[in-house]
Amino acid sequence: MIRLADIRMLLVAVTLFGGAWPITKSALADATPLWFAVSRTLLGALVAGIVLAAQGKLRLPRRRDLPAVIGVGLLQLGCYFALTHLAVALVPAGRTAVLANVTIYWLVPLSVFVLGEKVSGTRWLAAMLGLAGVLALAGPWAAGAGGASTLSGHLMLLGASFLWSCAIIITRRFPAERSMLENLPWCFLMGGVVLVPMALIREPLGQGTYGIGPGALWQMLVIGCLVAPLGTWAVIEAGRRLPGAVSSVGFLLAPAIGVVVSTLWLGEPLGWDVIIGGALIGASVVVATRG
Repeated sequence: MIRLADIRMLLVAVTLFGGAWPITKSALADATPLWFAVSRTLLGALVAGIVLAAQGKLRLPRRRDLPAVIGVGLLQLGCYFALTHLAVALVPAGRTAVLANVTIYWLVPLSVFVLGEKVSGTRWLAAMLGLAGVLALAGPWAAGAGGASTLSGHLMLLGASFLWSCAIIITRRFPAERSMLENLPWCFLMGGVVLVPMALIREPLGQGTYGIGPGALWQMLVIGCLVAPLGTWAVIEAGRRLPGAVSSVGFLLAPAIGVVVSTLWLGEPLGWDVIIGGALIGASVVVATRG
């Protein structure tokens, strides 16, 4: 039984994450990719920690929380942010939003083979509609048009979506004892354990102060203080509560939002692929929630 509250959480998640990639793309004019990712994780940890401390709920994770904290921290936050922030410097923000959120490539089969979920024919149909929308939006026929760097960016994004799917499977297979909101600061700090050494090695000089120039400060605050804590919590909870087929299809709304924002704000081209892809993704979400 799918609850309306879980669908609302999914909509919060995709709205925040869909709009995050155009904002991140604009920030890279005055920030380096990995240091921007570091700011995202550390600010997310700080904001989540302050909120929990104010409520008297800031505590170390318990033993049963550790698989989810490690899985989300290392895979969904650390490695995922590293790959996506490097890729967004090589790939248009709209297409980054598409490929970074395509958990459906991986989540439906992983849910079947790892968790033993039974996926109805209706939800397989939803998955196929969603994939068709992604193919229209991502334009895989043009993946190599910008040379080796563009192709590398696309491969990094597909790898990132696989790691996100693995994190979702871990939180479903080994549910935390405490809520993921209470564990969120530790997840972000775990992500920082991955990102800080990578930034120090790959971007030792940074740009501006610790890789963030003054022109990227407002983007850093929006992403780090709002999208990171609230959006990540909503994504984790939606992925944990909803069936794999529903959550993976629902996450496809994020790329549709990302493409629209990128078109209107960054001036990225709007073509038939955006119109058809958005319509297919919308249809897939409707079919999945009714299956």
